[in-house]
Amino acid sequence: MINTNVYDYINVLGKTADAAWERNEVLANNMANVNTPGYKRQDINFEDQLRHALGNFRYKSVDAKVANLKTAQLKPRVFTDAQNFSYRLDGNNVDIDTEGVELASNQIKYQGLMHSINQEFSNLQMVMK
Repeated sequence: MINTNVYDYINVLGKTADAAWERNEVLANNMANVNTPGYKRQDINFEDQLRHALGNFRYKSVDAKVANLKTAQLKPRVFTDAQNFSYRLDGNNVDIDTEGVELASNQIKYQGLMHSINQEFSNLQMVMK
């Protein structure tokens, strides 16, 4: 078997795309519960985990950082945002406008990630020809 790191970037991009997809679901759930009394907004923390994981390999190239990254340990974590904060008297802290902006931003990020994954596969295909 050939030991290769050819899929390292694809694996990291795939994990990031999965986290963006999950964040879409969380943001849509927030929007669905905008009128639920006592509901607290949730979000996903993945970028900080990825940044921290890549930052553990200081003074290395990006290729080396990605090659040493353990993608199995990168898992998106759902957290409740601003638990003690509320916009309304009923205890709900979801702002529909903010959620809409976050959802649109996340969808653009997801599309960019999918484009990057497709580009990586195109590069591999070109090299194999």
